[in-house]
Amino acid sequence: MNGSVQAAGTWDAASAWRTWRSVEGEDLRGPLDIAVAATVVLDALNKVIGWSPAAEALLGYGPEDILGRPVDVFLCGTALTVGSGTPPGPSEPAPAAAPSTGGPPPAVSAPAPEPGAPGLPFRGHEPRLARHRDGHGVPVEAAVSELAGDGTAARVLVLAESERLRVWESRLAMLDGLATQSPIGLAIYDTDLRLAWANAASSAEIGRPFAQYRGTHADELYPGGTLVTEGYPRTLDGVMRQVLDTGEPVLDVHFLGQLPSDPGREHLWSCSYYRLEDAEGRVLGVCEDAFDITDRYDAQNRLALLVEAGRRVGTTLDAVVTAQELADVAVPGFASAVEVDIAPGVLEGGEPEAGWPPRGGFIRVARAPARVGRTVREYPPGTPQLRSLSSGGKVVDENALVVPLRVGSETLGLVTFTREGRPAVFDNGEVALADELVARAAVCIDNARRFTREHAAALTLQRELLPQHLPWHSAVEVAHRYLPTDGATGVGGDWFDLIPLSGARVGLVVGDVVGHGLPAAVTMGRLRTTVEALAELDMAPDELLARLDDLVVPTSDAFQVPGEERTGEAAGAYVAAGPHPDVTTGATCIYAVYDPVSGRCTMARAGHLPPAVVAMDGSYHYPELPAGPPLGLGGLPFESMEIDLPAGSLLALFTDGLVEARDRDIDERLDMLGQVLADHRDLPLEELCDRVITELLPGGTTADDTALLLVRTREFDAGQVAMWELPAEAVAAGRARELITGQLSTWGLEELAFSTELVVSELVTNAVRYAEGPLQLRLIRDRTLLCEVADTGHTSPHLRHSTAEDEGGRGLFIVAQLVQRWGTRYTRSGKTIWTEQAFPDGVPTA
Repeated sequence: MNGSVQAAGTWDAASAWRTWRSVEGEDLRGPLDIAVAATVVLDALNKVIGWSPAAEALLGYGPEDILGRPVDVFLCGTALTVGSGTPPGPSEPAPAAAPSTGGPPPAVSAPAPEPGAPGLPFRGHEPRLARHRDGHGVPVEAAVSELAGDGTAARVLVLAESERLRVWESRLAMLDGLATQSPIGLAIYDTDLRLAWANAASSAEIGRPFAQYRGTHADELYPGGTLVTEGYPRTLDGVMRQVLDTGEPVLDVHFLGQLPSDPGREHLWSCSYYRLEDAEGRVLGVCEDAFDITDRYDAQNRLALLVEAGRRVGTTLDAVVTAQELADVAVPGFASAVEVDIAPGVLEGGEPEAGWPPRGGFIRVARAPARVGRTVREYPPGTPQLRSLSSGGKVVDENALVVPLRVGSETLGLVTFTREGRPAVFDNGEVALADELVARAAVCIDNARRFTREHAAALTLQRELLPQHLPWHSAVEVAHRYLPTDGATGVGGDWFDLIPLSGARVGLVVGDVVGHGLPAAVTMGRLRTTVEALAELDMAPDELLARLDDLVVPTSDAFQVPGEERTGEAAGAYVAAGPHPDVTTGATCIYAVYDPVSGRCTMARAGHLPPAVVAMDGSYHYPELPAGPPLGLGGLPFESMEIDLPAGSLLALFTDGLVEARDRDIDERLDMLGQVLADHRDLPLEELCDRVITELLPGGTTADDTALLLVRTREFDAGQVAMWELPAEAVAAGRARELITGQLSTWGLEELAFSTELVVSELVTNAVRYAEGPLQLRLIRDRTLLCEVADTGHTSPHLRHSTAEDEGGRGLFIVAQLVQRWGTRYTRSGKTIWTEQAFPDGVPTA
């Protein structure tokens, strides 16, 4: 509460008083007061025997001009309309103007006085027309007072200008209106600060006859009240004493207290105080004018509460937080306590349960002033909450107000407002305010419910699009981190993956799609799936990126409408969108294949940052890998590069969100990343991931989606790999069987000897028959038994169904039945046919 609340239309009595006194020339007497009015003393024949200076000022006659002459020399006998300045008519000719010599005007015979009123046919005061000495008419009000006694003076005639009297009488009417009709409470306190007078409005507030409380102090009339405007005494007596002592008025201070005629409810008044003085400046007391602004103040507070609710309620997409914000904003200004109950399904992002309104099963998610945890709440029969649920509307019950949280036809919960120690019953305005508060909160809670549902769907999508746990692989040890910029959905356009390949190799990929949120995530999912499918075909990194680029770039005239030519912006938009408009262009990617047998890594990149490589000695570098164009440009080649990665080497693949910063150059950030990896290379990879994120992204905040894949390489020792060169001759199959049998015996895998001999015999025979030599036979003992036969041919074998009459064509069919998987891998020098067989039970893996 402060002094800025104005009582619009409040009458400022101090200003009116100052105006009055300025108009009346600082004289509080009326125009017909004998001390200030034009006064004429008449004898029994109505001749002038006395003439005041005011009469001379009004009519221009000096005493020497008028004494002894009859009254009708200057006063006409015909009554005039109030305010009229019309000169006398033909029946009453005006006297001739006085001669310019300044002598007396010609005599005018006076009519004989009538009995009881000689020569003056009026009583009280009436409008008349007086004649000025220069001949013009002067509208006046005239009053006659008879004089008792035997003296010469018989009566006194008092004259005042009609206009001045009208002004005086209008002010008297105004004072009467203020006393009897004004809604502003007016009171006068004497110099002892005791009530001396009060108008009708002030008496109505007290609710008793004035005689019963006359002489009472203001603080006794309003016990417990206080002035709430800063800078003034706290009591009414105190502020009035200040006005009496200083003479300075106090305007528009706010007083808070209880109305004597309306106990139990606090009111707010806008009050003004000013000192009263008589014409001589003697202090008479203090005048108080007070206007009850409670309703206006309450309306302002309600509007302020709505504004505050708009600012504080719904700041998050969390239904529980929104409910608590609603409770906090309503206490204590609107209610003593607020409880918010919500249906469980709403908190989970679903619809309210069927059969609504239920009798129980609510969760109390918010309460003010004391916060509570979530509790299941059931409403007993007859409670206002249950009545509200049954009726679907608001319920006002003694000190409680229950408002349903509704959005459309759905009821999401209930809000209960309660009061203590104040007017307990909520009036119509307060019910409407509560309804508006709850309606706003309901929209926010419904938005939170919808977000919860969409967020759950987004998280499900993320789990499907990104690998949550990379598979264990004997070739590498890996750890990863993913930080999306879009924290609301937790999904972005960056991705990473580890793809097991044939020959114990492993594919490593990190990519970045332009954009954030679900659109980028959908595109990322498509690209990731494509990379995985192409990697399963054992494509080289450069070839894989070229195929991936074809997915993003549209073919020449795909989906072209016959006869339609794309030019200008339309052509650019089509190329940007591609045949699938939901596929975002501008993606970058790096793909690497690591072979633990050779300890070499082949990689290619499409507009992506190169990986960081940390050697065993702690040195780090970024390989000068050909950049290649970003995916989506089309028509440009990609190049591969092969590097040595001895066992224990550290390889870091990442997206630009990890190293980009507005305040630092990217080269500086790359050096920072390399140094962190080198300094802490011996840490477990999970801890090293955390250290990298902490050092490069303090607080976990990032301006772009961030993906990090850390890889520590392993190598197979000589005891896990066996390799032989064979001539492309018919005897090669027999030689291969001998070599295989001996090696399996060394590894303790004699149970696999028979099946492996059949597989190797068929593969070598096909290589001799359909390809060229030399041949290479390789066995790898990993988690499975890997068998590979390489030749210089580029023709891929395939399964076919042989008829009963065919003499051949059954070899690969037999191989497929004996192994878990098999396939073909192409190299620059030819192809490799590979198979995988599971170990027998009880045989340890590598």
